[in-house]
Amino acid sequence: MTTPKFILQLREKIGHDPLFLAGITAVVLDPDDRVLLVRRADNGRWTLIAGVLEPGEEPAVAILREIQEETGIVAEVERLVSFEAMPPSSYPNGDQVQFLDLCFRCRPLSGEARVNDDESLEVGWFPLDAMPEIPAREQICLTNALSSDPLPKYTGRPA
Repeated sequence: MTTPKFILQLREKIGHDPLFLAGITAVVLDPDDRVLLVRRADNGRWTLIAGVLEPGEEPAVAILREIQEETGIVAEVERLVSFEAMPPSSYPNGDQVQFLDLCFRCRPLSGEARVNDDESLEVGWFPLDAMPEIPAREQICLTNALSSDPLPKYTGRPA
């Protein structure tokens, strides 16, 4: 994932100290119940589309920006699925971070899924019963997005 300029500027001031950031995740489902995934360039893993909220940006607008930037798909938000404080973590360079993640269920409006930036190696639509392995937390996001309960979960754990 390319580090946003505002984070690089903050890191110049705070070094490796903990930084609390707002993260955003999308479960993009098409009418055939296929989910849109990206295979990340940094670690080779398949994941949901995700990113970081830029200063002054609305979360739902930010996730639509991330979807289009990463996959070429224009989408719309259907609902907030969950929000949770992720555990603190560290990057290999020593930067400490903790994310408050907002997960949205989205649907595609137009565009063809493709690698649209340098953050992904592959992009694709996958049937729910034939997906590559995704991180456990993202599997919970997917489960919550498929739930008929329209209320957001307070954590990434299924109800």
